Amino acid sequence: MIGCTFCEIASGTAKAWRVYEDEKVVAFFNKGSVAEFHTLVIPKRHSTDIFDTDINDFQAVSEVIHRICRHYKSNLGISSVQIICSNGAEAKQDMFHMHFHIVPRRKDDGQDVCWTPDRTVNQRFDELLERARLPYAGE
Repeated sequence: MIGCTFCEIASGTAKAWRVYEDEKVVAFFNKGSVAEFHTLVIPKRHSTDIFDTDINDFQAVSEVIHRICRHYKSNLGISSVQIICSNGAEAKQDMFHMHFHIVPRRKDDGQDVCWTPDRTVNQRFDELLERARLPYAGE
């Protein structure tokens, strides 16, 4: 997509420090890294967010995330990571090309991803489940 920095990285027209690349996926260091080895993993084909990402692209990205995390653990000793994917402006997505962050974490690293629990939600689980339940794929 014209004007998409991640599409430019995927096509090779923008500089990136590539950790991994294949025909569907590219992974590279985040220019706005919050930790060493903070890596972004994207599908090469443009999609805005998880809602319009092709399932095959999503599966390919997921497999690469898994491979990178296992590689970081076995070769770099990174035993704690956060996998983060924000979708939509209200979810704090700031680059509108679907992407996942792999953020290595360590004790006292100064990073904080903190949620404030809504203590009223669990009282409505039965009602919410009726609206959220997905049918089994074999049905």
